[in-house]
Amino acid sequence: MPAVLPVVGRSASFLRCAPLLVSDSVMSSFATRSSPSPGVVWPRPRRIARLNPVMTPRQRLQAVLRLQEPDRIPIDFGGTSVTGIHVSCVAALRDYFGLEKRLVKVHEPYQMLGWIDEDLKEAMGIDTEGVFPPRTMFGYPNRAWKPWRMDDGLEVLMSEDFRFVKDANGDTLVFPQGDTSAPPSGRMPKGGYFFDTIVRQPPIDEDHLNPEDNLEEFQPISPDDLDHFQRAAAEASATGRGVIASFGGTAFGDIALVPGPFLKHPKGIRDVAEWYISTRSRRDYIHKVFERQCEIALANLEKIHAMVGDNVDAVFVCGTDFGTQKSAFCSVETFRELYFPYYKRVNDWIHAHTPWKTFKHSCGSVARFIPSFIEAGFDILNPVQCSAADMEAERLKAAYGDRLVFWGGGVDTQTVLPFGTPAEVRAQVLERCRVFARGGGFVFNTIHNIQARTPAENIIAMLNAVREFNGQPCV
Repeated sequence: MPAVLPVVGRSASFLRCAPLLVSDSVMSSFATRSSPSPGVVWPRPRRIARLNPVMTPRQRLQAVLRLQEPDRIPIDFGGTSVTGIHVSCVAALRDYFGLEKRLVKVHEPYQMLGWIDEDLKEAMGIDTEGVFPPRTMFGYPNRAWKPWRMDDGLEVLMSEDFRFVKDANGDTLVFPQGDTSAPPSGRMPKGGYFFDTIVRQPPIDEDHLNPEDNLEEFQPISPDDLDHFQRAAAEASATGRGVIASFGGTAFGDIALVPGPFLKHPKGIRDVAEWYISTRSRRDYIHKVFERQCEIALANLEKIHAMVGDNVDAVFVCGTDFGTQKSAFCSVETFRELYFPYYKRVNDWIHAHTPWKTFKHSCGSVARFIPSFIEAGFDILNPVQCSAADMEAERLKAAYGDRLVFWGGGVDTQTVLPFGTPAEVRAQVLERCRVFARGGGFVFNTIHNIQARTPAENIIAMLNAVREFNGQPCV
């Protein structure tokens, strides 16, 4: 039967001596030591730190990317737009750690992700540093920050180019590129915590569909953007953390990008349902878009690599989702015919010309696609949605752990992290670390971003469970 264990860690009420049920399978993977109380067995996580000398954060990430065991599991929060933390939770974590009181910057307004400043990165033990595009999902740069109050009363910092209005329902409407003369491209419902895209689909004229209309956002990179990436990559590398970069331009059919929330007047096929229909009924059109996009992307990558060089360890290639909770958006055959050729060309170029590892984000049940992801050249899978069908951690690690880095999967963000107890969070984190850390190839992150209203005590329980597994003191 399961053993009952106390939760160890910071002497806060939510962590002090809370009972935890640990399965026999988890217990069998832990060594035991004498307890301060007779008859009580404490878990002792398998400490990979004993096998390797202490590494720097960057060395730690690089070892994982080589599918080698590091001294301890590296942690990523804030390195990408799919491994971040909602601004409200960043603010709560700053309060928990007693850091300087200041408003949190929203660096990714579409999902309202908060910027994690250096003091919080140190407190959380983060091993990664992100390089982001010069403009947000709404097409404006982050600069000259100004206060903005969310509907729940939380005051945050937004770019000066964040321009919005409130409609009759109390919803917040945001304008692309900060241009109030253009139709709004995003909506945050009254009382909401992030933006939804406003689809602005012009009437489709089948006789005059032009693939160039769906390529407006995929253009040769400008000198200013090259300078931005050169500076950002150098600054990220100077932190000593592992660097993951999001250069953009290589997302083939990412449904978050298709509607063009960053464009003032998007043309082409921009409606979400119409796009998915087109992958079946207008496949020649989609191929023409992807073919030209791929050509532009490869030319841009060559220029970017010349500027950033080895300052980058991994690159976010694409965030197109192929899985749903229980099924998929397309067949494996469709994936291989429509998407695979372009992924392979991008990955092959990166591997032939750079030391970077390539990062594929795809939510949902994607087990059926993983062999094709690997064949296409992807090195990293994210977010590793273990709560989806056929995505059990043990199954994934056993089948693909020698060929694929799992960046995510550390704890469920649909139920356990936002709605569970700290003890339940700890139990799942320890189990996922046990499975995914074996043999290396694991970067700890939640399954996608930490969402608004996630209790701070659960986030702390998550961090402490990773530290416990790593053999580190709790925060």
